Amino acid sequence: MKSKEIKNMGKEERERKLKDLKLELVKSKTNPTKSGARAKQIKKIIARILTFNKQDGNMSKMRLA
Repeated sequence: MKSKEIKNMGKEERERKLKDLKLELVKSKTNPTKSGARAKQIKKIIARILTFNKQDGNMSKMRLA
């Protein structure tokens, strides 16, 4: 998932995707075959979403000030 795709998502959609990815990460850790590469990808996507959410939150605080 690219940053552009995350940027175009709504807040609720990002939260839903984050929840799904966390569940997928847990499932991939239980399956030892090929889990390393996929887990790394999932972690990167989760980090992108969390970073975007944090930046989006900071921007809304700046607008209020």
